[in-house]
Amino acid sequence: MKSVKIRDTIIGNGAKIAIQSMLNVPTTDTGAAIDCILRLADEGCDIIRLAVPDAAAARAMKEITAASPIPVVADIHFDYRLALACIDNGVDKIRINPGNLGGADKAAAVAKAANAAKVPIRIGINGGSLEKGLLERCGGDLALAMVESAQGHIDILNRCDFDDIVLSMKSSDVKTTIRAYRLAHERFDYPLHLGVTEAGTTESGIVKSAIGIGALLADGIGDTIRVSLTDDPIEEVKAAKLILQSLDLYGDYVNIVSCPTCGRTKIDLISIANAVRREIGNLPVKLKVAVMGCVVNGPGEAADADIGIAGGDGCAVLFCRGKVIRKIPEDKITEELVAEVLRLANGE
Repeated sequence: MKSVKIRDTIIGNGAKIAIQSMLNVPTTDTGAAIDCILRLADEGCDIIRLAVPDAAAARAMKEITAASPIPVVADIHFDYRLALACIDNGVDKIRINPGNLGGADKAAAVAKAANAAKVPIRIGINGGSLEKGLLERCGGDLALAMVESAQGHIDILNRCDFDDIVLSMKSSDVKTTIRAYRLAHERFDYPLHLGVTEAGTTESGIVKSAIGIGALLADGIGDTIRVSLTDDPIEEVKAAKLILQSLDLYGDYVNIVSCPTCGRTKIDLISIANAVRREIGNLPVKLKVAVMGCVVNGPGEAADADIGIAGGDGCAVLFCRGKVIRKIPEDKITEELVAEVLRLANGE
């Protein structure tokens, strides 16, 4: 598979899977945009995309890109000249939607400018905005039509000697999205940007994205991901990290496992588990921490945890790698478990 370099970030060909998000503030509000980018970068975002609806936004990209610690992508629709302006203003990558860019000559103009500036292009196929007549020519097969759209625009860029390409095949339907990416994986050797578009509000959007993105990643398909949510972009990055962590694709992190509780639980496990996650969830260390409601689930079933608790009647036992260490009163469970995790994280 090919790899693509976006500023100093490489995607494809076995590189770390990059997390992306998109700003939800006006690009022309450069102060707010830069502030959001800094917060997202701190949360773990690797690449950020901004909408460029007009010439003023294209001009603003110069200041934003210069201030951003992570690569900046210009999201272009309808007017290819905005892509040209963004390339002139130093953006790190261009995203174009072939279905609304205005024809092959416009895409070719963007390719030539991007080639000269060594700026990669994502061909962002969206199931809701395919070229006129393409879906009918593909017999109503939306997944196939998205792949054929990508093929046509790859050919346009390749004819301009441009090959620094990333592909995405997004639909709001999870099964269609999965099938489109599988077809693209079979046909192309370009890096794939995974996502379910218009996934919805936080809860439903995370579920759809986890299924769509996760199913592909589990089969080794995908090089960069964006979880699309109707929410603060910070929540997109948090969800993306959890998806990657669940598949052991995010490096070192604290894996907190907790039981769903039942009638045997005699401590406020839900509050304790949430408090523990708030305290240690972002630690960059490889540890498994168990928060269990009773002795049925821990330490026996959680014997592989590095550290954990199992609830009793108004108390819990603290265990380390299956061995009971001591008993803790309920009001001290969170405090003492967190302290033990930090001790292990520091190599003590």
